[in-house]
Amino acid sequence: MIPPPGTGAFLNAHGWGGAAVRPLAGDASFRRYFRVVLADRTAVLMDAPPDKEDSRPFLAIAGHLNGLGFAAPQALAADLDQGLILLEDFGDARVAPVLAHDASGEAEIYAAAVDLLAALHQHPPGDTAPYTPAEYLREARLFPDWYLPAVGLTEAPGYTEAWAPLWPALFTHPPVLVLRDYHADNLMLLGRPGLQQLGLLDFQDALAGHPAYDLASLLQDIRRIVSPALEAAMIARYIAARPGLDEAAFRTAYAILAAQRNIKILGVFTRLYVRDGKAAYPRFHPRLWELVSANLAHPALAPVRAWFDAHVPAEARRGVAVGVAVPAQ
Repeated sequence: MIPPPGTGAFLNAHGWGGAAVRPLAGDASFRRYFRVVLADRTAVLMDAPPDKEDSRPFLAIAGHLNGLGFAAPQALAADLDQGLILLEDFGDARVAPVLAHDASGEAEIYAAAVDLLAALHQHPPGDTAPYTPAEYLREARLFPDWYLPAVGLTEAPGYTEAWAPLWPALFTHPPVLVLRDYHADNLMLLGRPGLQQLGLLDFQDALAGHPAYDLASLLQDIRRIVSPALEAAMIARYIAARPGLDEAAFRTAYAILAAQRNIKILGVFTRLYVRDGKAAYPRFHPRLWELVSANLAHPALAPVRAWFDAHVPAEARRGVAVGVAVPAQ
């Protein structure tokens, strides 16, 4: 992976001239990441092409989180015209690979992640756009817009209407900052005390919404299986940390948001394959369907479950086959 044009001049201008620039793992966006090494100093260079990525929300949310005492990467330098940002380096101890190597600390790490959410949700969301019913629906519609054509189906009537009675349950709690991709691949072990023991990544799409969203994102992880027992224990831990919470309303919202998120991701991962040529993503479809099947069993999801039962047969729930030509949108 070659660093973007202008990297050398950017680093020279900010005191990192002559540094080595090494590629790091990226994410599902157009952003790319590099580690910058100069003597005993390191930083992370984020390349976010300005014609494809707006980095201003990332910087704003990072500042908000750091101001509240949480650990988001500090911006060391930025050139938004080029889409280059130099960030504090959180190291390599991402929670997912750490637990893949040694799962003995799983319960402790997830407890810390849940406690972080409970602490974050004590604060107002700041100057963050709201998660609206229109946005929840737009996301849910990624399933019929992308997944269904990829498995040879057309959308049957009633999909939008099936979701409509569920949205009010997501507005029974004052809005909190929803990071939207809060899971083991976006959490770093920093070895710091208190709220900064976990470093936060990939929060630039944050919105103000229901507190159950990020909990569902953490505990119904697509890439890393969280056992039902651990999921139940961590939901109970979160509820215990928020004594004023309406538990029944929270659990209903959790079920709805878990379903909405997983159904959305079926569409997102199909789009990444069909439109962007990223062949790795269909391998997650079987795991997603396991989660969706469990999600739809909740009584609150009855209208959506009825639509799926009527219009998405079992053979269409096996995922998109890699290498099969599918219609681009």
